[in-house]
Amino acid sequence: MMEISENLQGVLATLPQKPGCYLMRNAGGEVIYVGKAINLRSRVRSYFQERSDQDRKTRKLVLQIQDLEWIVVGSELEALILEMNLIKKHRPRFNVRLKDDKRYPYIKVHLANPYPKVTITRMMVKDGSRYFGPFTSVWAVHQTLDLLRRIFPYLTCDREITGQDARACLYYDIKLCAGPCIGVINQAAYQQLIADLCSFLDGHTDPIVGRLQREMDEASESLNFERAAVLRDQLNSIEKVVEKQKVITSDQSDSDVLALARSDGEACVQIFFIRNGKLMGREYFIMEGTEDIPDNEVIGEFIKQFYSEAALIPDKVLLPNEVEEAQIIRQWLNTKRGGEKVQLLVPKSGTSQELVAMATENAVETLQALRTQWEADKNKQTQALAELQQALQLVEPPNRIECYDISNTQGTASVGSMVVFEQGTPSRKMYRHFNIKTVIGPDDFSSMEEVLSRRFKRWQSAQEKQQVGVKPDASFAVLPDLLMVDGGKGQLGRAVKVLEAFSLSERVPVVGLAKQQEELFRPHIERSIILPRHSQGLYLIQRIRDEAHRFAITAHRKARGKIGIASRLDAIPGIGPKRRKTLLEKFGDIEGIRQASLEELLKLPGITEETALALQSGLD
Repeated sequence: MMEISENLQGVLATLPQKPGCYLMRNAGGEVIYVGKAINLRSRVRSYFQERSDQDRKTRKLVLQIQDLEWIVVGSELEALILEMNLIKKHRPRFNVRLKDDKRYPYIKVHLANPYPKVTITRMMVKDGSRYFGPFTSVWAVHQTLDLLRRIFPYLTCDREITGQDARACLYYDIKLCAGPCIGVINQAAYQQLIADLCSFLDGHTDPIVGRLQREMDEASESLNFERAAVLRDQLNSIEKVVEKQKVITSDQSDSDVLALARSDGEACVQIFFIRNGKLMGREYFIMEGTEDIPDNEVIGEFIKQFYSEAALIPDKVLLPNEVEEAQIIRQWLNTKRGGEKVQLLVPKSGTSQELVAMATENAVETLQALRTQWEADKNKQTQALAELQQALQLVEPPNRIECYDISNTQGTASVGSMVVFEQGTPSRKMYRHFNIKTVIGPDDFSSMEEVLSRRFKRWQSAQEKQQVGVKPDASFAVLPDLLMVDGGKGQLGRAVKVLEAFSLSERVPVVGLAKQQEELFRPHIERSIILPRHSQGLYLIQRIRDEAHRFAITAHRKARGKIGIASRLDAIPGIGPKRRKTLLEKFGDIEGIRQASLEELLKLPGITEETALALQSGLD
């Protein structure tokens, strides 16, 4: 056994000969690898054996291991599930994992509601809804919903549906809503429309077409030509879509087709979704940590991570090659599918083998296109940082840029945002928000001063922790190469004051960004810098500023949502106890007031146009 620390020797000596998971940590306490084993003792000890066949990645991993933790479970299946959860939680750098740590978008059909709506979500919960996905692109989901809404005009507003409303909204007039609010469609018919939408997403269009054809014929025979025309248009829209869906096989079972492409350490998994014999769509996913990992292991890890989040598990999963853990993965998929059997197949001939080959070809093309795009983006980022270095006369390119913004509504629930860009791209795990504690009222300057003071106090604390071997919060442990404040000269002055207080004015370059002409102001220099209109440096500054603003507003809305009704209304100019009572008696709650039109607000006694506009702005 190779030379290892006394601490590790002690842990290895106590490992049980039972199934479980193990977590490997580096000197900073970070989990760098998660694994599972039928026999923890033999599996973990094997990492520290002198072996000529050990790959470079494993050797690199072992050199960084400073501590081990293990968890015993009752079976290999339990170990598989625990391993997936631990990888999702810690995202260890040495594990093969899906590249994006964000949650993927899904289409959600709210079946538990009397009049179900269709929305986009990033979280599946057991609330009686149906989910479709995941998708890799929100844009693709919006495209799908736009199509669905033209065929199945589902409800999108927040009205309470009674069927008794005097008039419908604009969406009904432009045929993007079936009009349940005015009784054009009753609850049973609306729910059938939603059921058809779900069947359509499942690829089962033949029963829908047959039933709609019968209903259209019946409407024509009854001389209900308006209804017949609506059904005709719906049928035409469905048939246009179905014509584009390639019929793959007469076998009407559902299957997913997986394929893998690799190049220079990158791995792309392409997945085709075949439903009811038709190719319904495809997605690609990039895998990280695949260096020195064989293809079958990459595919195995993808199956575990993708289907742990998938809304549907099909009858068959077609693979480019066998996976090591096929038996236990199959057992897990069967469990997730409610006991129904799932087949993991590696086709050798016929249509199925052709599908895998087609998916592989698509994976190769996708990876090539992505690498070209990544290279172009990298060149743009390098150019942007070089332009900023030159314009601001910095010693080096600003590889870490921090930007700060303040958001509040009339001084209520003030929040400061900190966003971090590294190498010209957002590092979202570094983002932080600050609930303003010491400032009363709408004072953005003092709020900015508080936020920056707290940021650099945490930097001081991080330095102290590092000196005693404690892992600090990475967001605050490093000083920025460029500090940006949104707000021009006024905010810049407060930033300079804070940096001087912490003796950092010589170490941290700072600029203020004025909104109107995208001017950059530097300390003690009257003349502003205006970057060329179409320069990469300007685009980067705008992206950073917009991201800081977005993050501040998001945090502010969450904070504002926690404030009581009375407090939120009292914070709006012109709203006192009497008008607050009138509003609540009329509209019931904050949401009712927020949804009220300007005309409805103006009908109330004491509500002027100025007050009504302040309400709409303050409660948005």
